[in-house]
Amino acid sequence: MVKPGDTLRKIAMEHLGDENRWPEIYEINEGVVQADGRALTDPDLIRIGWVLQIGQAASDRSELIARLRENAERFEYAIGTPGGTLTIATISKPLTFNLALANDTGSTGLLGYLFEGLTDTSWLTNQVEPGLAESWERSEDGLKWTFHLRRDAHWHDGEPFTAQDVDFTFNRIIYNDDLPVSARSVFTFRHFDDAGGAWEESEMTVTALDAHTVEFVLPAPFAPFLRSLGTPVYPRHILERHVDDGSFSTTWDIDTDPAEVIGTGPFLIEDYRPGERVVLKRNPHYWMKDEAGNSLPYLDQVVRLIVPDLEAELAGFLSTASDVHGVSGEEFAQLEPLQESQNFTIHRRGPGFGTTFLVFNMNPGTDTDTGNPYVAPEMLEWFRNKQFRQAVAHSIDKDAIIDGIQHGLAYEQWSSISPAAGDFHNPDVRKYEYDIAKANQILDSIGWTDTNGDGIREDTNGNDLEFSLVTNSGNSVRERVTTLIQKGMKAIGLRVNHQTVAFGDLVKQLTESYDWEAVVIGLSGGSDPYGGIDTWHSSGGLHMWHPKQPQPETAWEATIDGLYVEGSQELDRQKRVELYHRAQEIVAENVPLIYTTLAERLTATRNVFGNTTPTLYGLWDIRYLYRTD
Repeated sequence: MVKPGDTLRKIAMEHLGDENRWPEIYEINEGVVQADGRALTDPDLIRIGWVLQIGQAASDRSELIARLRENAERFEYAIGTPGGTLTIATISKPLTFNLALANDTGSTGLLGYLFEGLTDTSWLTNQVEPGLAESWERSEDGLKWTFHLRRDAHWHDGEPFTAQDVDFTFNRIIYNDDLPVSARSVFTFRHFDDAGGAWEESEMTVTALDAHTVEFVLPAPFAPFLRSLGTPVYPRHILERHVDDGSFSTTWDIDTDPAEVIGTGPFLIEDYRPGERVVLKRNPHYWMKDEAGNSLPYLDQVVRLIVPDLEAELAGFLSTASDVHGVSGEEFAQLEPLQESQNFTIHRRGPGFGTTFLVFNMNPGTDTDTGNPYVAPEMLEWFRNKQFRQAVAHSIDKDAIIDGIQHGLAYEQWSSISPAAGDFHNPDVRKYEYDIAKANQILDSIGWTDTNGDGIREDTNGNDLEFSLVTNSGNSVRERVTTLIQKGMKAIGLRVNHQTVAFGDLVKQLTESYDWEAVVIGLSGGSDPYGGIDTWHSSGGLHMWHPKQPQPETAWEATIDGLYVEGSQELDRQKRVELYHRAQEIVAENVPLIYTTLAERLTATRNVFGNTTPTLYGLWDIRYLYRTD
């Protein structure tokens, strides 16, 4: 019973029982019940309720997972009502309309409505399903695959989709060394040459056998092959001339009339106003139909409102200008009591796949235009020192991030693969608990000490340990996390100059100019570890601490290369799990990416949509989504 003088701390402890557990679950204010018997403020009572709710879930996370799986098993599509609009507010603006070249979520998230692959992955079960290919078969050794394409799929301009488009996509775009296509790393098959004693790289052959049949011949087995064929296919009749004349890299750039961007997907771009909105309209000739034979998608439009920051995203949802909102921990107490009055529901789906981390630039290369090194030599020595990175890892207060920034709705991340990936996640990797004394001890042991008493350590050559730390503007949560990381590094004698830049500029620094020192940023993730090959293989373009290495620079990177390759070729799932577990152990030991936390997946959606249910992998298939109001 709540009594005068009771604090939230006391109430939480009484209900949760284990006083050592509840501080890890939620930050509790020290407010008290008033002496006249009035309750704590409504937000505080909301916090109590949420503490009890997630405290119970924390004691048995498997219960949540079981409930989400049960949702998927019980779900059945209803016949929807055509028409209506889904509106989303987002800080992610597109940087290009050329999906083959896109490496930012603002572009890929938008263009995913326009383009499709041969296969699709179910938002209900995570199983691979037919996409632009309606069926397939493979040889017994798993090296030859034959795909039979849909005859009812067309490009947005009415031209038929054919096997020649698939042939063109792989042979002229993905396997074109002159184009910076990120998908190439997924379809670069690495295998060990026993005779030569070295790893080799090979491409598969892709051949259009006729207008509706494509044959793939792989140089080695590839466990996630079917899933990887969700890679978008592009229109040969539009893009081939741009590949031929060398203009592909500037085709469909952000200044292109969006009506020229042609895919096969359920939507196409109707209007784009830079910095304001993107309006997607229904593809009236889309190939997919519901069980009653009605054409999909049901919605007429999807509108993406481009806003300057996360606060504007929330404001758009509260004003009913948008229909869906990714809820941060900080926002939960504000939104939870409004669910009934504003007719929305907050869905909880456990830790996310996406990561947030600190990374140091370990690239020893030089700018070909200026001749200058990407990173100053003394900084390169610091950043490439494993003990330095481990010391920094000990300086990051993850509890403070969870409690003070994410309001308890997050999980510490130690491994490079999220628990959301199931058995691929290794929970037993090395952990770097917040320990300033330990961090200082490590730095002292390598002789980097503060010799002049100014609070800043110097290396053995007398250089102050000073560098810049950058993150993207507009993401207030990430900015606050970066500030807290900066504070931790200051506490161990590092002078860190915190800056924010536009997201597009930061992406260019990481993937093109390589002109940066330390960055806090995030990557999306997925259920199969091989989806991260461009990050974890030393030759990958997103191996951001030192991308596109001709040969692995270090023995540990070479080992991870091998484990990821072996994991992709191993068809026995348990053996794949063991390989990726070992890779996670090596990553945790060497900390090229210093992880922070995994946010709880919380999504608020208006209660005006049909064919929705929370699962481990999504809330809906946009093609079947319809309005009920």
